Amino acid sequence: MEIKEMQQEVDNWISRFEEGYWQPLVMLARMTEEVGELAREINHSFGQKPKKSSEEEGSIALELADILFIILCFANSMKIDLDEAFKETMEKYRKRDSMRWTPKRGNA
Repeated sequence: MEIKEMQQEVDNWISRFEEGYWQPLVMLARMTEEVGELAREINHSFGQKPKKSSEEEGSIALELADILFIILCFANSMKIDLDEAFKETMEKYRKRDSMRWTPKRGNA
């Protein structure tokens, strides 16, 4: 699924509800909350803080998908084409960081 299709699917779902998209500050708060949940899962899986026996098993993949959902909502509410924005961002990284890292052998 392409980003444009993801944005459309989210818009179709959100459009079913009278409330529509949240305000930008509310979405930022939600994104921050979801990033915190991702951090907790990463810490449990790779850090020094194991889950308590009473805690349910979490999913890093689902936490990332929750963040993606909020990003798609944010972009839709602000009429941002994420396909286009992503292309521009990758071009920025290609120009800015092309000599920053050590290339793998065999890559030009």
